[in-house]
Amino acid sequence: MSSRERVLGRVRRALADVAPDERPYAEAVPRDYLREHGDRTVEQTVDLLAENLADYRALVHRCESAELPDLLMRLLAARGSEEMLVPPGLPPEWLAAADPVRIHDRAVVTAHRLDRVGSVVTGCAVAIAETGTIVLDGSPDQGRRRISLIPDHHICVVRVPEQVVSSVPQALERLDPARPLTWISGPSATSDIELDRVEGVHGPRTLEVVLVTGEPAGGR
Repeated sequence: MSSRERVLGRVRRALADVAPDERPYAEAVPRDYLREHGDRTVEQTVDLLAENLADYRALVHRCESAELPDLLMRLLAARGSEEMLVPPGLPPEWLAAADPVRIHDRAVVTAHRLDRVGSVVTGCAVAIAETGTIVLDGSPDQGRRRISLIPDHHICVVRVPEQVVSSVPQALERLDPARPLTWISGPSATSDIELDRVEGVHGPRTLEVVLVTGEPAGGR
């Protein structure tokens, strides 16, 4: 038995004789904090998202839904990727014009093999304007967490405006806490004690975010 199992077992035994509505966590947590900072139109919210993404050194692109396949083709060609990772539920129409070989993530594919793939293309669950954050939740168009962390180049497609919210509280209302959530604010970066910035240590060195206006072909 692990330490975690022992601790949780003690908690269960301690609460065994306590009615559910009398347990210490039964009372609702007050949430009277601000849900967003200031009033913005939809267009202003999307502009703020783009601004904050760029501030975190993500590369931001905008296009109409019909332009998405050609834009993705150009981004992958500019990167020079010969292979790209594809989540199982990514709409195939998005990559209809792309040239790189598609690698589908399966349990038998090792992390070492994924590390040799140049790019990954995913959708997202929600994008937060005030923090410049993209959230993935493991849905079919996003795939397992590892495919967005191992390749050095991540292209993330955000549907505008339906996937864009102003604040973290608004994002949390849309997300399922039981799912594997990955919160991304720009490309992977860290700093040593002398504040020298190093990118690509914990994830992609390059993050490109495509803000798509209208419903892309095959979008859910």
